[in-house]
Amino acid sequence: MTDTNDQIEIAPLRAEDAGEVMTLQRAAFVSEAQIYGSADMPPLTQTLAEVEAELRSGSGLGARVGGRLVGAIRFAEDERMLLIGRIAIAPDMQGEGIGRTLLSAAEEASSAETAELFTGSLSEANIRLYEACGYVESARIPQGDGTDQVFLRKTLHPVGEPSEPGASG
Repeated sequence: MTDTNDQIEIAPLRAEDAGEVMTLQRAAFVSEAQIYGSADMPPLTQTLAEVEAELRSGSGLGARVGGRLVGAIRFAEDERMLLIGRIAIAPDMQGEGIGRTLLSAAEEASSAETAELFTGSLSEANIRLYEACGYVESARIPQGDGTDQVFLRKTLHPVGEPSEPGASG
């Protein structure tokens, strides 16, 4: 394993990155489709126009190694909550710390009190990663197919703690 963290460049995603983001997320979510036995999931069915619109209206960060987009995270702040959206890591780069680095960068860019994300109950590797990053399960919502949507939360800036955008939590 190489020391990828020294090579990772984190930068905001732009609408012009939509093609790369869509290619990355499709490659990254194939394994999820295999776990769930269905390719009918938004990361695989989202159109280029939808990804462009999402990048225009929301916040996102990309991770590049040698100019190649190897990771992406999308997020939004809703009142005092940082809502973490789609996290996608290139299959050949998974396990290199890119997901942790992107999560940390999104959290550090936020002034929210709490961060929340979700994944499917069969996505055990994702759940382990999120828990290792300090997230705690907060809810499970049955999906009617024997799986649950698992929500996890992490305290970033407790109520009453002074925080500014970009401050570390």
